[in-house]
Amino acid sequence: MESGLTCSVCALVAYDGTDFHGFQYQVGVPTIQGALEDALLALTNSKVRVVGSGRTDAGVHASGQVIVAQAPWHHSVRDLQRAWNAHLPPTISILDASLAPARFHPRFSAGSRTYRYTVYAGNVANARKTAKRMPLLERFALYESRPLNVIAMQQAANYLVGEHDFQTFGQPPQGTNTRRRVLQAQWQDVTTDLLAVSGTPSLQHMVFTVTANAFLRNMVRNLVSSLLNVGRGEWTPEEMRRALQACDRSRSAPPAPPNGLVLEAVDYPQHPGLF
Repeated sequence: MESGLTCSVCALVAYDGTDFHGFQYQVGVPTIQGALEDALLALTNSKVRVVGSGRTDAGVHASGQVIVAQAPWHHSVRDLQRAWNAHLPPTISILDASLAPARFHPRFSAGSRTYRYTVYAGNVANARKTAKRMPLLERFALYESRPLNVIAMQQAANYLVGEHDFQTFGQPPQGTNTRRRVLQAQWQDVTTDLLAVSGTPSLQHMVFTVTANAFLRNMVRNLVSSLLNVGRGEWTPEEMRRALQACDRSRSAPPAPPNGLVLEAVDYPQHPGLF
């Protein structure tokens, strides 16, 4: 790369969002965007704006956030990746980096996004105290003290697939359009439970994976909490369908905690093999 050249870099980023106030920069509080830009400032001595594929909320994690930055850099992209990581806190990592394709935008070029939400459930004695002794659970999953009916939760999730008005479950980040197309809404029982290795009573370990062309604000967390109502027997799967059709925010359960949510992947159909 020629000396003094400003390169458009596309990067794949993972982060533990526990101690951050979301992705988007905010004055006076730690954010993922702020940390990425501060690291580039220290590295290049230039203020560089980082643009992300989505604005994850406070406490939400990512293993597949995609960003773009116009950075002044005269070495290879791999050198930039290594140097960038060296200036980032250990809770944020640049997993991969490349030159951004022409006219590429991490948000507007995306065809779909995939989130996953992790839940542990089970009737464990002294459940709250037990959960506090499980770092993986506390930071990266929701603990539910009662067993959940995964079959009923999946029946309810099936109603979400397709193009619908999701006004019940979220607010548009801009404008008024609340229609979204959900491509996948799948609950999976995970058979390997690492938390049971140390003598912890065995828990249900479930992961909800949802893929859509785009999401409303808090949509995934509202869907998860409403589906958990089904799993606990408080709603029937049919009540989930009726809540969706009502297009009424009051029909959604409150959002599930952010710690179980991960932005897993962003798909770019026009740029296959980008990452």
